Amino acid sequence: MFFSQFRPVRCLTERQGCPAPWSFGGRFAVCAPMVAALFFCCVVRAQGQQTAVATVTFTCDFPGSEPDHYVISVSDDGRASYDSDSKLSPESETADPFHLDFTASQAARTRVFDLAKRAHYFEGQIESKNKNLASTGTKTLTYKDAQKSTHATYNYSPVPAVQELTTFFQSLSTTLEFGHRLDYYLHYQKLALDEELKKMEEMSNSHELEEISAVAPVLQKIADDPAVIKVVRARAQRLLQPAGNSGK
Repeated sequence: MFFSQFRPVRCLTERQGCPAPWSFGGRFAVCAPMVAALFFCCVVRAQGQQTAVATVTFTCDFPGSEPDHYVISVSDDGRASYDSDSKLSPESETADPFHLDFTASQAARTRVFDLAKRAHYFEGQIESKNKNLASTGTKTLTYKDAQKSTHATYNYSPVPAVQELTTFFQSLSTTLEFGHRLDYYLHYQKLALDEELKKMEEMSNSHELEEISAVAPVLQKIADDPAVIKVVRARAQRLLQPAGNSGK
């Protein structure tokens, strides 16, 4: 019979308290704790694959622009990150790598994943076939979850959902770069804060920024800093109001 091929053999780990293992046809041997451990690892791995967090990532490479490279990732659990090679001022000779982890608002997450779904998760051709379009940078949209991993690269896409996603991520990059510069100016060049916040406020009023809540911590620092002139602190405080609303 099949089970008659199993027989107890001595295990090297018996000295450490491992029960007698079983051999199969005399070719290999396993013991109960080893089987349990292997089974547990398989179960954990399978559960991890099934519960992988869905993520949409936008990458932009546009030499000559500022920044000329950046990557934004938004997960459906709210975790988000931003990386860029940007210059803190036009006079800078080298880029200052910037990384930020932040929480995307529920409204932003719903919007991003709804648009990804409408764009069929970037499967197939999304690039325009018009070869006469000016270059606006190489962009890549990527979608990943437990079941799929898809991406598409384009200069310009005629797909409405892709266009809206592109605009959203570009505006989000603009917002986060404002935060990067504001943090630097707060520590090293306070006199530059007024002009920077004025530009930011104008763009916020014209709805050209996204997720101001992501840079709320630095805005709050400016608003609370007695070393910063009142007009600048007032600008920061006004920007914190839409930041609070976008976080809902």
